[in-house]
Amino acid sequence: MADKFEVDEIDRKILSFLVKNARMPFLEIARECGISGAAIHQRVKKMEEAGIIAGSRLTVKPKALGFDVCAFVGVQLSQSNQYDGVISALKLMPEVVECHFITGPYAVLLKLFCRDNEHLMEVLVNTIQNIPGISNTETFISLNQAIERQVYVKDPSPSPKKAKK
Repeated sequence: MADKFEVDEIDRKILSFLVKNARMPFLEIARECGISGAAIHQRVKKMEEAGIIAGSRLTVKPKALGFDVCAFVGVQLSQSNQYDGVISALKLMPEVVECHFITGPYAVLLKLFCRDNEHLMEVLVNTIQNIPGISNTETFISLNQAIERQVYVKDPSPSPKKAKK
């Protein structure tokens, strides 16, 4: 792991391509960046070692698998020292896809996917609200996700190919 990794212009360009399409061939990225495929491999490996890139993943649309309800649940803890136990219990729930320790009236914000409202109610009443240390929850059902994307990585310069057009 590198102590301090400086992301330069070429690294940003590589990241901008990979954020848009993690399956983009390294040789294609190399052509766009004007460097060798081996250099792309080396730079990506260094960014992985530095913790800048945390792997790549395949995105599955929950609705395609029958998970029609996306909900956010604000969780209040009865005591702050119960955080670790609550998180351990939440990790066992396949419906929970994100868990954030947050500021404000809730200690934790969850994102979960359920088949339908009945499934959501079952998860809330029979599971989440029965976890020791949870004192209260508030649920927000998502009606539509207007934006879904990775963190923005600004391409520092137009590619040579695009500049010629």
